[in-house]
Amino acid sequence: MSENILNSTVGKQAAGALKYELLKSVNYPHELRRLDMKQLRQLADELRAFLLESVSQTGGHLSSNLGTVELTIALHDVFDTPHDRIVWDVGHQTYGHKVLTGRRAGMDRMRMWGGLSGFPRREESEYDTFGTAHSSTSISAAFGMAVASRLASVKRHVVAVIGDGAMTAGMAFEALNNAGASDTDLLVILNDNEMSISPPVGALNKYFAKLMSGRFYTAARGLGEKVLGELAKRAEEHMKGMVTPGTLFEEMGFNYIGPIDGHDLDALIPTLRNMKELKGPQFLHVVTKKGQGYKLAEADPVLYHGVSRFDTANGIVGGKSGGKQTYTQVFGEWLCDMAAKDPRLIGITPAMREGSGLVKFAELYPDRYFDTGIAEQHSLTFAAGLACEGYKPVVAIYSTFLQRAYDQLIHDVQIQNLPILFAIDRAGLVGGDGATHNGGFDLTYLRCLPNLTVMTPADENECRQMLYTGFQMATPAAVRYPRGTGPGVEARKEMTALPVGKGEIHRRGSAVAILAFGSVLKPALEAAGEIDATVANMRFVKPLDDALVLELAGSHGLLVTIEENVIMGGAGSAVLEALQRAGKSVPVLQLGLPDRFIDQGDPGIQLAHVGLNKEGILKSIRSRLEG
Repeated sequence: MSENILNSTVGKQAAGALKYELLKSVNYPHELRRLDMKQLRQLADELRAFLLESVSQTGGHLSSNLGTVELTIALHDVFDTPHDRIVWDVGHQTYGHKVLTGRRAGMDRMRMWGGLSGFPRREESEYDTFGTAHSSTSISAAFGMAVASRLASVKRHVVAVIGDGAMTAGMAFEALNNAGASDTDLLVILNDNEMSISPPVGALNKYFAKLMSGRFYTAARGLGEKVLGELAKRAEEHMKGMVTPGTLFEEMGFNYIGPIDGHDLDALIPTLRNMKELKGPQFLHVVTKKGQGYKLAEADPVLYHGVSRFDTANGIVGGKSGGKQTYTQVFGEWLCDMAAKDPRLIGITPAMREGSGLVKFAELYPDRYFDTGIAEQHSLTFAAGLACEGYKPVVAIYSTFLQRAYDQLIHDVQIQNLPILFAIDRAGLVGGDGATHNGGFDLTYLRCLPNLTVMTPADENECRQMLYTGFQMATPAAVRYPRGTGPGVEARKEMTALPVGKGEIHRRGSAVAILAFGSVLKPALEAAGEIDATVANMRFVKPLDDALVLELAGSHGLLVTIEENVIMGGAGSAVLEALQRAGKSVPVLQLGLPDRFIDQGDPGIQLAHVGLNKEGILKSIRSRLEG
């Protein structure tokens, strides 16, 4: 590993054949607490090198975990975990925490089927006090734990560690408002690295940044002491109120301390020990650097936020050209093409510019691009306001993140029947992120809403044309598509609106008719060839093509619905409802996601586990026919 890529601390450990001699002796926090300060610094170097090596071999979240090494060590050194509670927010910064809490040997199975979750998980370890895969929940959860401890007369420290990106969400401030008005002992640590998944946005982030150098406040305080003499203290408080972010939290009832260097154990540990003895709501502002110790990640923390396997010596290199397009890329290209045609188009994302494919759009149309921060509820109502004034908002959002704004979807969009297009990424099973990020519920929670058109593309071109179809509508529309690549169908440049509520037959067969919704069309066709089944690409979940359903019901002995969504209330249920309305009685086999959460793992393994690959579909159909 070359010194020009690795910082000296990581480089020294890597050069020593990655023996991690001290790290191997620390399997649990109580062993860490026996170390002196010099050994803790060595432990930090070894842990950082271990994380770099480990994540480079398995993939996962890198930048955030390199940035929290010292903070992780300091917290477990000062607090009596797991008796004391630590809630991490967002939980993808807990790899170091996992290593130090008995799971080092399992890091080679991180985010894999049967392996460690990439987030805190209560079932996985008693040290994982709360599952935090979506952001901004830590203060609420920690406050609840602190109150519970007080009510039970249990002496326990509770700490919430929240990133500056997560602090942009309204829920964090709801919790601060509630906790600050109480006398409950609670420590909130703001891990301020000036970096969420995408570059941070908003006034709050700028507010934090004012204190990064501390020069203005220091100079102002000196001036106040000279000029005001006996009134210096009051002047200092007044000036602090004008120029430091601490005032915001102090006004909410917290005792604010900071900012301090989050990579300096000599500052972190004594500060945490002092604050451990304080009563009431406490707030510690810690400044860290994403990617700390690995120069390439420091230089580009967005690129190294979530990584696949890579060579640490050379870093992440560009992939091969000419491969299949991802659905996210299809959306990104469509958005730019549509924006060129219609100046009313506004692109909106809640803090997922890269993940949702808006990078190019943001560059080409900066005045029409809005990143709302981690504020899904706000993003929808903001879009609704734009739509009221004649604009055509496109909200690019993950399926699981849209869940967080369900009330706004109903109250602010659907009731008012506003023409907003929802580009819903990560529908279905998503792989390594697991249960918290699987988009398995959107067809169920969307199709029950009046005024909403819901589309499920089976390939890349259909995705592009459905986005165009939804954008042309004068009512709300949603296009939900999976993570990753499609079957390899070229997305035609020409955009043509599809007939709303109409599916199409892809294969004619005999006794069995398969009704496929979305990307499951491919395995459905593969299975159909084995049993000579008819296959329909249904395209629309709402409005459903009732005529096609009834036609297939009249000419086949068994209908099979397939969707990468929970069976309960999903597309298959819509088919049953259509048959019931028409008074038709025909056997229906519903295939989809089961009534349980699906763990992290390779997407192929996940699909096989729930029976949505070719073999699983065939097995289910044959079992039904034989039964």
